Amino acid sequence: MNQHTSTFAGIDVSKAQLDVYLHPQGAQRRFNNDRTGWRALRGWLADAHPAGVVYEATGSYHKGVERYLGERGFAIARLDARRARRFAEALGVSAKTDPVDARVLAQFGAFLKPATTALPEPAFEQLKELVAARRGLVQQGTRIANKSKTVASPLLKRQLRQSRQQVKRQITQIDTACRDIVLSDPAGAHRLAILISIPAIGEVTAMTLLADMPELGDLNDKQAASLMGVAPVARDSGTFRGKRHIRGGRAQVRQAVYMAALVATRFNADMKRKYDQLVKNGKPPKVALTAVMRKLIILANALIRDNRPWTEIKPCL
Repeated sequence: MNQHTSTFAGIDVSKAQLDVYLHPQGAQRRFNNDRTGWRALRGWLADAHPAGVVYEATGSYHKGVERYLGERGFAIARLDARRARRFAEALGVSAKTDPVDARVLAQFGAFLKPATTALPEPAFEQLKELVAARRGLVQQGTRIANKSKTVASPLLKRQLRQSRQQVKRQITQIDTACRDIVLSDPAGAHRLAILISIPAIGEVTAMTLLADMPELGDLNDKQAASLMGVAPVARDSGTFRGKRHIRGGRAQVRQAVYMAALVATRFNADMKRKYDQLVKNGKPPKVALTAVMRKLIILANALIRDNRPWTEIKPCL
């Protein structure tokens, strides 16, 4: 083995176990996904001195080992599962088992050197969890409302009404908890104030951006649009020029900003001018609305980066 070759560890995370592979050594071990297993894993990795530890996002199962290793100085890199799978296909790896996935993740780190994942503050990790729970409650409330329109039984109608009231109370409690978390942190409170200064971005959308797109302020315009999934992707080959489409990105952020964009086309003068001009130039309303979404997220990123609230741009006469 070349003594100058950097070591990378790949971890396949499941609820109960961690399958770990070291590249290029080829060493492989399995640990329990609990504090005892994390301690044993730390000792094993400390002897290997890896340049990076690569793992997939797996709902909540990766969070414990992620924080444990990150707080102890390991360069951790969290990957989207789709990205890791495409890398495996590029290597010609069709099998999918826990040990194989761990090996692929280690090779991904060695070949592509992914950026280190920054650990969020524990309070903002809780904010992300609350925002996700709120999103689920809103969906539950919609299902209950739709169901209420189709039942005839007075008993079921009463139960559905009570369930809907309970969901509303829970949403209110979550909103209060989110507000308390953000306002307890001076930097978070300042970012919130900047976001809600933008007409059409309310507190709920701002909370989603703070929780699910914490990179705002550290990105350029293209990165901000791509991360949300509103940057047009080219489809060209030779003389063929395909139609641009948006894809990928963070769906939960895109959904929140979509609702804000609908409001912006009516009540934000800058965004309304942008939307009306695009429609006037022949763009379909859906395409024009996507452009407003892109403009909103770029604006939010720029304001946080420049540490200033929104101010209206007066049109030139």
